[in-house]
Amino acid sequence: TYTSWCVHGSAHNDDVTAVKQPLPTDDDRTGTTESEIDCYTREGSQEASCEPAARAGWNSKIEYFLAQVGFSVGLGNVWRFPYLCHQNGGGAFLLLYVLLMLLVGIPLFFLELAAGQAIRQGSIGVWKYISPRLAGIGYSSCVVCFFVALYYNVILAWSLYYLGNSFQYPLPWEQCPEQRNVTVKECEKSSPTSYFWYRKALDITDSIDETGSFNPYIVCCLLAAWTIVCLGMFKGIKSSVKVMYFSSIFPYVVLFCFLIRGLMLDGAFEGITYMFYPKLEIWADIQVWRQAATQVFFALGLGFGSIIAYSSYNPKNNNCHRDAFTVSFINFMTSVLATLVVFAVLGFRAKDKAMECESHTIFCQYLFNYSDATSVGLEDYRNWFKQHGSSIPGNLTDCDLEKEMQKGVEGTGLAFIAFTEAMSLLPGSPFWSALFFLMLLNLGLSTMFGTMEGILAPLTDCFKTLANNKTKLTIFSCIIGFLIGLLFTQRCGNYFVMMFDDYSATLPLIIVVVFETFSVSWLYGADRFLDDIEAMLGWRPSVVYKYLWKYICLLAMLGLLGATTIRMFITPPTYMAWNQEEASEARLPYPAWALAVLSLLIIFAMMPVPLGLIHAVLQGRTRQTSRDTEAGQYSSVSTDDKCETPMTDMSELCQPNGTSALLSSTSD
Repeated sequence: TYTSWCVHGSAHNDDVTAVKQPLPTDDDRTGTTESEIDCYTREGSQEASCEPAARAGWNSKIEYFLAQVGFSVGLGNVWRFPYLCHQNGGGAFLLLYVLLMLLVGIPLFFLELAAGQAIRQGSIGVWKYISPRLAGIGYSSCVVCFFVALYYNVILAWSLYYLGNSFQYPLPWEQCPEQRNVTVKECEKSSPTSYFWYRKALDITDSIDETGSFNPYIVCCLLAAWTIVCLGMFKGIKSSVKVMYFSSIFPYVVLFCFLIRGLMLDGAFEGITYMFYPKLEIWADIQVWRQAATQVFFALGLGFGSIIAYSSYNPKNNNCHRDAFTVSFINFMTSVLATLVVFAVLGFRAKDKAMECESHTIFCQYLFNYSDATSVGLEDYRNWFKQHGSSIPGNLTDCDLEKEMQKGVEGTGLAFIAFTEAMSLLPGSPFWSALFFLMLLNLGLSTMFGTMEGILAPLTDCFKTLANNKTKLTIFSCIIGFLIGLLFTQRCGNYFVMMFDDYSATLPLIIVVVFETFSVSWLYGADRFLDDIEAMLGWRPSVVYKYLWKYICLLAMLGLLGATTIRMFITPPTYMAWNQEEASEARLPYPAWALAVLSLLIIFAMMPVPLGLIHAVLQGRTRQTSRDTEAGQYSSVSTDDKCETPMTDMSELCQPNGTSALLSSTSD
């Protein structure tokens, strides 16, 4: 009859409306408590689309900004961006970075902010709501967040270890230790800071194949780091935001202090000049574009789900468009500020090293007729060396300032070797050392809070049991993180940190963002998404976003994915190892078993996307079979204009609970 035909027709179009349903409004969620989970189940399906009825909100816009900025501004701004800027054309790299930020970074950042704010769920619920067949996107984000949290907290443990060793004078890494009145050879061949990092802090093995025992000091520091994270996340955003008032603001105070002190140092001007000197020819190098795009991608924290989780606690009318520009601008300016600080201090360190090199040259006093070799200008010496250095026998070196600046200016090498060495040259070195590592600790903590929220919020949104036991889930997650993190506290643990940092997140996150962009701009529809944003904000964003999402961003992310994949196959994965005998770093290829682990990390992080697609397709077929069987029990004897053809607009009939509403109306 009429009723049975319409119900069957509504169910028949379920897959279409599941993708095209409009984003929820505030009216859809009234009358429920914070802990309740409102899950509606589509007719004939066991799969529930879970949606939190109401969420704990931010107490103020300042809290939200501190959380969002604290997550996006992390250790990469301090030790990755300055290195890329210096190695890839200085000022030219900055222009390229800003261009990619405007064309790709901010539009995708705005997309995630708007999706989280409109749907009021974590990453799992957001992408399930927009496109049920791509529900695996949210699970992949959670897996990647977990991988990142594992090794990121180890870096916080290292910072705690150095912070604890900063409260002594002289600093333990200022001078080489002696054994039986003889300087330790490993330290003498390298440097006091390198020796302390590799031998005292890490007690590192010569390769990843040699596991070694656990480092008890780092184990204790890792336990302390996870304890701090657990206490900060204990009551969700209500407790973490209190810590963020300090952890998000304090790094800026330290950076400004270091900038003022750094600009007063001899060599600071040379360091900043080297950093900003533009080399426009680098724009022709495709690898520079890849590195700039990757930095934009990770600087904003795209794909982690943390942006979505934080924005889901916002009121519906919050201006997320302005937030996207504001947070991105703060992030960029923080990177520039950190770069100024790093190269001012490294310029001072490099000039000190270059002058020491010159003073050790046995010909200086004779050639320039100076009683003090250090009074010879560095530029004068280098000019003479270029003309006559090769013709004079002896151990002459160029004493190149720029080469000195390039030593250990990336990643952990910058924080725990190069910058640490520069601070040991400053008056009051323990104070500056403690300040620096306290800054690193706070930068890492604010990022860790966002990363953990990217795991906890989606899971508690879609699983009622977890939502009712969120505190236990937080504690359990931190315990599991600590236990698995013990892997990184072995003597070879630093090599595993490098492996996770280089490969566990890069490819999976790019794939996640590709699917996010595709699902919003093509499956759900960019115009429909802009309509929802207009209804939410009260004004419509520019149509430019439609074309950026559909073409520019999507093609850019696909290009980045292709370039990253090709580079991995062309250049075999390697890692930087410490050779104790030579007291120097050496780049080694990963052994076969490590390549297998590396591949499993990538596969495991990406697996939820195809699994979610297959699961949704199979469930769709199962539902269709059951509906066809049920429909065979009825015969259609009459129809109405409203149900005349399969092309009839069923949008009103196919909303959640639409079937029951229809039955009610027909019975009346």
